[in-house]
Amino acid sequence: MNYLQTVVQGVYVIEPKVYNDARGYFFEAWKKEEFEEHLGRVEFIQDNESKSSYGVLRGLHYQKGEFSQAKLVRVIKGKVLDVAVDIRRSSPTFGKHVMVELSEENKRQLFIPRGFAHGFLVMSDEAIFTYKVDNVYAPQEEAGIRWNDPQLAIEWPIDPKEVLTSEKDLCAPYLKDAVLFD
Repeated sequence: MNYLQTVVQGVYVIEPKVYNDARGYFFEAWKKEEFEEHLGRVEFIQDNESKSSYGVLRGLHYQKGEFSQAKLVRVIKGKVLDVAVDIRRSSPTFGKHVMVELSEENKRQLFIPRGFAHGFLVMSDEAIFTYKVDNVYAPQEEAGIRWNDPQLAIEWPIDPKEVLTSEKDLCAPYLKDAVLFD
C-alpha cells in the first residue's frame, strides 16, 4: 500500500495494491503491521457501514473528549467526496480541510486521526461506505459542524438544494461556535 500524507497534518490517503485478473480483483484493505509502520499504533475496535443515495451528505461529525475517534474510511460501492476538517486549535492546519474522492474504482482509503470533523457527500446513485473506528460510539459526546460553514469554504460540487441531510446536521453549529480540540 502507498501511504500519502495530505496537506492537512495527520490525514493520509491510502492506496492499496490491487491485483486484477480474469476472475476479478484482490487487495489487502488493511494490514495492522504495515499500517502501524506508517501511521503509528491505532487500535480499531469496530467496523461500521452505511448505505446512501445521490446527494446525501453525512457530516461534519465527531465525538468530543475521551470519546474522540480515529477513522479509516473507504467506499465499497459507488463514489463519495470525503472531507476531514482539522479542529485541533493547536494544529498548524486548524480549520483547514482535505477533500478526497473515494470510490469502488479507485479503492482508496482515508485515515482521519482524532481531532477532526468528518463528512462525505454521495456522488453516485448509491454508495456503500464503511469505516473502522478506534473508540466506542457515545451519543452524549456526539458533535458536529455545519457542512456549509462559510469559514471552512468547502466546495461541495452540487447545488445546495440537492443536498439531503439530517435535521441534526442542518442545525449543527458553525466552527466558531463548536466544541473544539486543544
